Amino acid sequence: MAFGIAREELKRWKEQVSKGKIAFITHYWIHPRFEGINTVTKAGCSDVEKLIAWGHSYGLKKEWIHNREKYPHFDLIGDKQLEILICENQLQQIERFFPKEKN
Repeated sequence: MAFGIAREELKRWKEQVSKGKIAFITHYWIHPRFEGINTVTKAGCSDVEKLIAWGHSYGLKKEWIHNREKYPHFDLIGDKQLEILICENQLQQIERFFPKEKN
């Protein structure tokens, strides 16, 4: 179950992904398999080779890509999620979804 994002945010993410850019969107998320995890970041790009290379730079395997029609993406969770958001300078998402981490 996903929640905590506005339709306009999702629209912007889809536009960036469709243009072949690496784009990020974070939202609250609850899944019974991942106890204690309450957010997920989708790192997407329609250029799958570019997405594979980007993911490789963070130790992500191409097999982990969710190949969703026009919006292929990695789901980032846990420590790796925060590490990548910091490296990618996604400060707005960090402040919004990880407020205790900014101190």
